[in-house]
Parts: sequence; C-alpha cells; structure tokens
Amino acid sequence: MKSNKYRHKGFDIERMEGGIAVSRVEDFCPKHVFECGQCFRWEADENGAYTGVAHGIAARARREGDSVFLSGSMEEFEAVWRGYFDLDRDYGAILRDLSLVDDFMQKAAIYGAGIRILRQDPWEALCSFIISQRNNIPRIKGIIAKLCREFGEEAAFSGGTMRASSLTSADVPYYTFPSAEKLAALDPGDLAPIRSGYRAGYVIGAARAVASGAPDLESLARGSSDSAREALKKLRGVGDKVADCAALFGLRQLDAFPRDVWVNRAIARHYGPEFDPAIFSPYAGIAQQCIFHYARNCPLG
Repeated sequence: MKSNKYRHKGFDIERMEGGIAVSRVEDFCPKHVFECGQCFRWEADENGAYTGVAHGIAARARREGDSVFLSGSMEEFEAVWRGYFDLDRDYGAILRDLSLVDDFMQKAAIYGAGIRILRQDPWEALCSFIISQRNNIPRIKGIIAKLCREFGEEAAFSGGTMRASSLTSADVPYYTFPSAEKLAALDPGDLAPIRSGYRAGYVIGAARAVASGAPDLESLARGSSDSAREALKKLRGVGDKVADCAALFGLRQLDAFPRDVWVNRAIARHYGPEFDPAIFSPYAGIAQQCIFHYARNCPLG
C-alpha cells in the first residue's frame, strides 16, 4: 500500500483529507510570513487560517502545533507551494547566523522567527509594490483586490473539488493577478474603478514595458540585484524602495535590502548613517524582513 507520508531533507509532508500537512519544518509561521509586508493577497479568518491566491491558485494555510496545513493535492504542493514557501531553505540556520551580527539583529531574528521569503510572481511583485507607494497596507490590499477582481480571472481553489466558500466565512470568489499583457492593453483611465490615483499611470507604463520584454524580469532574476535595481528604476514611478522590493520579493535576490520608514527608523537608532546592509550578507533581504517586522510591532525595541 502506498504511504501517505513522505520525508524530505528538511520537512515531512503527509496527505490529509482536503490537503496536506507539512511538519518538521523549522521556522514556518503563516502569520509572520503573510503579515511581514512582503505580500498583499492573503487574509486571516477568525481562526487564524489564511486564504489567498498565488500563481493563479487560491489556497488556504493554517498552523496547528508543529505542522502547517495547506489545501490542495500533493502534485500542487510539489508544483507550487514547496517553492512558493521556499521550504527547501534552512531559515533556522540563516536566522541563527544573523543573530550573531549584533544584539539588535538577534532580537529582530528571534521576533521574526517563522518568516520566509515567498517565491512570488515577478510581475505581481513589481506591480504590487508600485501600488504600495505612499500607501498603507489595508489600502494596498484593497486596491490590489479590486485590480484582480476587475481584470483577473476567477481562480481555481487548490485541491480541485474544494471551494473557497467552504473554507472561509464569506462566499466570495478569488481572482488571479492580471498579467502584464492584459494591463498593457489598457489606458490609465481604465483603472479608475480600483481607485489607485496617480499610480494608475505607473502601473500601465510598467505593464507595457514588461509586456514588451524591456525589462525582461526572468532575465533580471538570473543576474545581480544591482543590475536588476538599475533596470527597474528606469520604469516611471519606480524608485529605490520599489526596485529593492521587486528584486527581493519577485526576483528572489536575497541580498536586496528595501528601506521603508520602519527600517530607516531602526537603522538610525541602532546603526547610524554609516550602515551597510552587507553586514547581513548574503541574506540581507531576510534580515530586512525581520527588522521591518520587529520595528513595526515593537517600535521601542
């Protein structure tokens, strides 16, 4: 009889009714992953389970004890979720190394235990962080939800027969993130229903550039973060922070170090004007997420 449980180097997975359980994986906390500012399409219900959409599939994730339960099949786990949650990377070892840098980083790493850098779609990450400019997280989420509802396609729920309405308190459909090609065919005025303001022109301009292959996001992902940063900053409306966010969260360049108001406050307080993120090399991006999460939730820490 074929076993329902499979052991990998860093974790175990087991087939369950309606999904799978991931256990023995170090540092995987859905709350920290989805609420550390790196993504905008996952929402928690009253039980602490998160439902969202990634790579065109709607899914649900929740933690119970030492396991994380994910909706969907084993095939979907291998094709999408294993990579999306970066499960083959030892975050425990990375955070232990970062904790040795200094006392403040140790506090941030301990507080941020469970954060993992998601493997997001490059275009979705770029577009989302263009929208994020001078915006708060609830409003960013609202604009992106409207963008997907207006211009995306209804997403299949992970697991095939499982429907999102059976797992959430609201009977609502979920939508894919619209492709660059889909948005490139629009004009900024077409985005009026999502109420993104001046960012509409930036979104359409970036969509047209990406759809034309300049920049080629997949090629940028294979290069250095410095090269990606400079290429992305050629897009209208993309400055240092958006370029660094797109490099870290969309292109998987883990040495990128986005700086927002929370990170800048922490740097000013604990490191001063001579700060160089290279002290966290080669995982400055993971350090940044821990610092952001800690500084935003423990501003006096």
